[in-house]
Amino acid sequence: MNLSTYFGIRQNLISLLQGILPSAEIVTVLDSVSVAIEWFRTNETPDIVFMDIHLADGSAFHIFESVKINCPVIFTTGYDEYALKAFKVNSIDYLLKPIREKDIKGALDKWELFQHKKDKEESGSDKNFLRLMESMNKKVQYKTHFLIPHKGTKLLPVTVESVLFFYIKDGIVKAMTQNGEKLIIPHSLDELTETLDPDAFFRVNRQYLISKKSINDVDLWFNGRLSINLIYPQEDKILVTKSQVTDFKKWFSGA
Repeated sequence: MNLSTYFGIRQNLISLLQGILPSAEIVTVLDSVSVAIEWFRTNETPDIVFMDIHLADGSAFHIFESVKINCPVIFTTGYDEYALKAFKVNSIDYLLKPIREKDIKGALDKWELFQHKKDKEESGSDKNFLRLMESMNKKVQYKTHFLIPHKGTKLLPVTVESVLFFYIKDGIVKAMTQNGEKLIIPHSLDELTETLDPDAFFRVNRQYLISKKSINDVDLWFNGRLSINLIYPQEDKILVTKSQVTDFKKWFSGA
């Protein structure tokens, strides 16, 4: 996207907002991840944030890795593949470009509903805030089925529930099913990590995305790491790094 297009889209959004809510104050406009991180660290949290996913120096999702944003966020983008990731943070809506007046009004209606529900909750509770965000985002659905190319001209239906784990072998992503069948999956491991239920699957490392039912047992390993032994043994040593051990235990126990 060239700069003239970028600034044109930004100005269109500002114009729409000013037309719908003339009394609204646009506190600031931030063009990059680095500038946004610094601003959120040093300024009072606004009532709501409109955030383009693609900023000048990278993805807006990097902002949430560095600072905590405690207000609702409405994402704007030209692509729909980021929707699931958006709703894992404080998103209450996800607008696809070109953005129209009715899109903004619909998003603001959700914001008003959020404010109404928030007023009924006990103040100062992170759990209540997360529960509110979940209730606002019921339209988010994790992937439950695949249609996998099979024997040239056929598509094989496979349920996510039937998969024990996903892994990369020789650059190809495969799934191991409960009956021991190995299937080639036409998605990257990163895509699967984003679109599958995080309560059901855990990204152990760059090569493996595993379910709880795939685990046979776990060995204590050197330097505070864990070694996962799967029901169907693998040639690779499947290690959980020391920094991930706590998250892995919470995921497995459902805490």
